Amino acid sequence: MDNNSQKEIVKVTKLSKTFRLSYKQRKENKTDDKYLKAVDDLSFSLYEGEIYGLLGPNGAGKTTTLRMLATLLTPSSGNIYLDDKDIQKNLEETRRNIGFLTSELKLDNFFTPDYTFDFFAELYGLDKTQRMRRKEILFYQFGIDEYRYKKIGELSSGMKQKVSLAISLIHDPKIIIYDEPTNGLDIIASKAVEDYLLKLKEENKSIIISTHILPLVEKLSDRIGIIIAGKMQFEGNRKEVSNLGGLEKLFFDIYQKVRDEEDA
Repeated sequence: MDNNSQKEIVKVTKLSKTFRLSYKQRKENKTDDKYLKAVDDLSFSLYEGEIYGLLGPNGAGKTTTLRMLATLLTPSSGNIYLDDKDIQKNLEETRRNIGFLTSELKLDNFFTPDYTFDFFAELYGLDKTQRMRRKEILFYQFGIDEYRYKKIGELSSGMKQKVSLAISLIHDPKIIIYDEPTNGLDIIASKAVEDYLLKLKEENKSIIISTHILPLVEKLSDRIGIIIAGKMQFEGNRKEVSNLGGLEKLFFDIYQKVRDEEDA
């Protein structure tokens, strides 16, 4: 992908997020520091029709970054722009344009996928015709039709994940942010999600995925960013990653380098 010919959809500049640690959290983390800087001066861009892979070990700041992009957390400093507009000054418009999925999303076990979909569709302001059309498309795509009237509590973890995926796409967002999108899915369901992400890309959607499954990121992503200790340690396109020995080698080389620098 030639970014010079692509429209910049999201621009992240000098983004930081600091959390105050409780006494219990300091004890659990074996630290006397009262504050934790989860994201530290992070900058990157997302382009139209691009899949961007965001990688990092646990605690690197990935999920915090994604939650700030989705307006669920307010940055301590820095800015995020969507179509050149500061998202903190345009929260409602931003949320209409973003589909966000996180492993922390919990569906009500007593409701059915059909009812849950309708509930969220109303929150997004879809009329009945729009709601039925989107339901038809997404339930078919993720194989939910057969289970649409079962209680969510009776579904497998993989099917619950599919329902969550469908809900995140109800409003046909142009920006899709997924934290572990294939979590709990078997190999067939994972392939269906991969294929749909590529289909969304063909529709010129812009996608950020964060996952621990390196082959998935290497296969789907146009560009990849590696975060460690809240900082962007590497950013490059698929060709650059390949020239450096592949994603797995690159990731562990960078991880070891950062750890060596911390220990020095």
